[in-house]
Amino acid sequence: MHQLFRLVLGQKDLSRAGDLFSLDDSEIEGSLTEALEQIKIISSSSDYQTNNNDQAVVEICITRITTAIRETESIEKHAKALVGLWDSCLEHNLRPSGKDEDTPHAKIASDIMSCILQNYNRPPVMALAIPIAVKFLHRGNKELCRNMSNYLSLAAITKADLLADHTEVIVKSILQGNAMLLRVLPAVYDKQPQPINRHLTELLALMSQLEQPEQYHLLRLLHVAAKRKQPEVVQKCIPFLIGHLKDSTHNDVILSILIEIAGYEPVALNSFLPMLKEIAERFPYLIGQTARIYGAVGHVDEERARSCLPFLVSQLASMEHSFHHILLLEIKSITDTFSSILGPQSRDIFRMSNSFTAIAKLLTRQLETTKARSDRRKPSTEIEFLEKLEEANLTVDENEDHEKLQVKIQAFEDKINAEGSTPGSIRRYSLDQISKEERKDIRFNRSKSLALHTALTNDLSSEDGEVVESGDTRASISLSEIDPLGQGHDRSPFKGDTDGSQLINSSVSHPSIIHIESENLPETVKENYQEETPDTTSRPVEYHDKLYLHLKENLSKVKAYAVEMGKKIPVPDQCTIEGK
Repeated sequence: MHQLFRLVLGQKDLSRAGDLFSLDDSEIEGSLTEALEQIKIISSSSDYQTNNNDQAVVEICITRITTAIRETESIEKHAKALVGLWDSCLEHNLRPSGKDEDTPHAKIASDIMSCILQNYNRPPVMALAIPIAVKFLHRGNKELCRNMSNYLSLAAITKADLLADHTEVIVKSILQGNAMLLRVLPAVYDKQPQPINRHLTELLALMSQLEQPEQYHLLRLLHVAAKRKQPEVVQKCIPFLIGHLKDSTHNDVILSILIEIAGYEPVALNSFLPMLKEIAERFPYLIGQTARIYGAVGHVDEERARSCLPFLVSQLASMEHSFHHILLLEIKSITDTFSSILGPQSRDIFRMSNSFTAIAKLLTRQLETTKARSDRRKPSTEIEFLEKLEEANLTVDENEDHEKLQVKIQAFEDKINAEGSTPGSIRRYSLDQISKEERKDIRFNRSKSLALHTALTNDLSSEDGEVVESGDTRASISLSEIDPLGQGHDRSPFKGDTDGSQLINSSVSHPSIIHIESENLPETVKENYQEETPDTTSRPVEYHDKLYLHLKENLSKVKAYAVEMGKKIPVPDQCTIEGK
């Protein structure tokens, strides 16, 4: 030990204690461990608490030692002696004797604590210090306990496993009012969940007494606990979390925890869906998280799927654009899982338009329809085809008999075969003979006929020459598919006679595709229609043949009319899909 240390500590010479600060740190570094051991002997004497001279000498020497340790970065070399002195303080009274007045040993403990625990990123030092540090949490000194909690929180960041062995002590300290240690629990939960789970109900009861930062750390603890998928924890967490959902400070964090639970225990949240709906309506920015919970519950079974979909669909029509893709993904995921809810219309509905309001209307209509038909048998392929056209706002007779449709198609094919090939004609097929590529052509030509129907309707419904759009019609027609109607004012709408014939022939092959109500037709077409169209029920083949011939003979007028409509209905240069 350095000579000056030996003089000051051996003779307890307060007058020479100040001279220690005149020495170089490196000069006394080798004597620090011996000095600490001598201080421990002095502070453990029976008269130390009443001997002011001894107390002053010890305080000065500890300050000089801790300063030298920090400057020379020799904490690991002297940690054992430093922790030994720190531990000896626990054998004495640490409770304040008066208002804001620490006991002599509490002062020693406080000085050593700051020196040791500032090295929280050094595992060897923490391994020695933490078992002693946690003992100070229950010694009745609030200031010492508060400072200790700060340092332990830092230690939990880098060396949580050292604190895990003392989880029970930490939890009890929290329940006694040391809320600052709540930030330690998320770090140690994975290693020691049992002590926390045993006291979880008591910890949750502290929520109303905590400051906002401590509330956040308690919720972090619940998030970590929820990830472990423990049923008893889930049972305790859910009612607590639902009860605090109306708190705008933490409701987004709470919903994140509920989403975690919904991933493996969705049934537990089923009874709380009305509350979640209320929260989503009250805080619209939470609709994305709420939708994910509804989506998880909706995957449990078809009954829950049908109860969850109406909420998701209603939000799709009213929410701002940033949430549309989340809602649509949840809706599609549910309807793909339970395909009987929407049936084969599902894909057409989601592809039909980029108008989320229109999709919501179509989904709502289909959900109502499938609910009414839940006990009826699945419709045939032909009836499903007609129902798709109905969703596109064409007038289709849903009750048309399947056999009559086949008779019409067969009769038409027989007539075409009898006629042989005609100039400008194109091959026509029955439904059973259509290849995949030709089915795509028919769908595209159907869009052309949709566009023609829309153009006719809009022209007649506008008094001053402006186009009057119908919301449903706009949602049901893809603008990119109407492109041939308006790619320039001097361009033919059907790309020549072949495409025009393809439109007509496609319509003839499928009698229900072109069915324009008589009141929406131009006067010239309406007159011919009334004169030449016989009863569709008694003579279906002749009716379609005459319409085909009439349109063929007046193809130039149809083209001219379509070009005129192309001028009134602008086609966008580029269409994009928004969202993910």
